[in-house]
Amino acid sequence: MAFELDQKYLAIRDEAAAAAAAAEPFAVEADAMSTVHEGMRKVLADSGLWTLTVPARWGGRFEAVDPLAVCVVREVLMGTSAHLDSLFALQGIGSFGLARAGNDKLRDEWLPEVASGEVLAGLGLTEQDAGSDLKNIVTEVHRDGERLVLNGNKSFISNGGAAGFYCVLAREDQGLSLFLVPADASGLTITPTPEIIAPHILAELAFDDVEVNEDNRIGEIGKGLEHVLATLAVFRVSVAGASIGLAQSALDEAARHAGTRVQFGRPLAKLGAVADMLGASWAELEAARLLTYKAADMARADPAASLHFSSMAKLVASETAGRITDRAVQISGRFGLVRDSKLERLYRQARPMRIYEGSSEILRLGISKTLVNNVLADGAAQAATTPEGARR
Repeated sequence: MAFELDQKYLAIRDEAAAAAAAAEPFAVEADAMSTVHEGMRKVLADSGLWTLTVPARWGGRFEAVDPLAVCVVREVLMGTSAHLDSLFALQGIGSFGLARAGNDKLRDEWLPEVASGEVLAGLGLTEQDAGSDLKNIVTEVHRDGERLVLNGNKSFISNGGAAGFYCVLAREDQGLSLFLVPADASGLTITPTPEIIAPHILAELAFDDVEVNEDNRIGEIGKGLEHVLATLAVFRVSVAGASIGLAQSALDEAARHAGTRVQFGRPLAKLGAVADMLGASWAELEAARLLTYKAADMARADPAASLHFSSMAKLVASETAGRITDRAVQISGRFGLVRDSKLERLYRQARPMRIYEGSSEILRLGISKTLVNNVLADGAAQAATTPEGARR
């Protein structure tokens, strides 16, 4: 079993590092914005990294989206700018359902522009009263004569107001369907979401008798949730990658400060309490990194079957990032509290990562369910192979 990235992924990491270096001069400015920073957008377009978020048929890099490649890029970008990381990742998150199940006309129209960055993508799932509980969304599509009409709302939608289209999950008949809704659709109203702790491109989407073309349904009627879960299977582990990158950046800042800041006649790093925090942080970070790479590699082979590992990676990495950024600020003292310093930004950016794309509590619930089901299934299989079980 290999524990190191092969040359293909190391080369992709180098590409991401070059993009991050180009974006560094305006990282503070961009991370304070809840609208698109055009400098960041140009960096990504010039880098070609967006080609990793769609299949090769529509201008992508690989035949299918590679979760490990996405994960490696997010690890690098998040260490420099949350805005940069988000702009990169949401192209895949917003378009994956379309790439997976959209008709050829729809995919040919939109996906090449996603790969180039000419159009930004958005995914409309959550509502005011339905976050993790997607089965209880109320946004719905109904037939009005020859028309299909969409009504409802979507809340806290990433890339809201910036995307050229949204893949929207809505109730249809007895199931949930996924529809592509262009941002300029008549009846769609977009308003900014209240600012959150770490600025992010977010908006509320209101659908008032928005007419949706039958051809804009992604996949079959009532099968929309399957495409959403497929999106999570591929991209949830990339949140773990971003968490690793954030934690690494915070730990580097803390180690640099502790190695050069002299108190009580010696560097902080030689004080027991500080050394304990640094050592624990590095060990936890490397453990989370290994789990993240393993989960991303498994998702390449079979995303749906390995969703529980992607959930574990996201859970462990995001919780680890929270602990490490907290320790890094503690080690840095007042210097870690300075507004818009790198550590202060990382500290704020770490907190939402334990909530979006599956809160830690929801992830633990799903992981626990899979564990119990697996153990019971293994027990039943073993019992069936015993002589007594075979006679039954």
